[in-house]
Parts: sequence; structure tokens; C-alpha cells
Amino acid sequence: MRKLSIASAVGVGLLIANGAQAADAAAGRVKAETCLGCHGVAHYVNTYPTYHVPKLGGQHEAYLVAALKAYKDKQRSHGTMHANAAALSDEDIADIAAYLSSIK
Repeated sequence: MRKLSIASAVGVGLLIANGAQAADAAAGRVKAETCLGCHGVAHYVNTYPTYHVPKLGGQHEAYLVAALKAYKDKQRSHGTMHANAAALSDEDIADIAAYLSSIK
């Protein structure tokens, strides 16, 4: 019985792993072009409302995914980010996060 349980667990794990695609940093580079207009500029401050825009290069991938999803779901407040994140799919978010976390 124990061997059957282990085999079942391994099988389920493989199915989950095969169903989940790894994020594509190369695709994220293209998808992040808009992001870098603000987040790629050192010491950038937008005019209104005055807001110090953080650089995202090298940030933790999981944090970036969580932040983008929170903006998409309007759980974080920032109108421009709501608009930017609204059209992103989960794949887009994962790809962008993979790319941004890979740059310095």
C-alpha cells in the first residue's frame, strides 16, 4: 500500500509539473517594455501624483508576481498600475517577473 501511495504522489507531482509552464524571461523582456519606461529610469519621479517609482531590476520574482496580481485585482492602489496590469494574463505576469528579477 505504501508503494502505491508513493507512486501516486509522484505521478500527481509529474502531472502538475508538466501542466505548469516555467516563466519565460526572454518573452518577459518584450512584455516589460512598457514597465521599463518608468521602472527602468534611476531616481524617476512622475509628475502627478508625485511618486518615487521603484526600480524593479533584481527584485524577487515571487514578490513581482504578487505585486502585479494585486494591482490587477485592485488590491494595491495606483491607477496607472491598475491600467497596466489589467490586461496582463497570469503567463504575462510570470514572464515579466522572471525577466525583471533576472536584470540588475
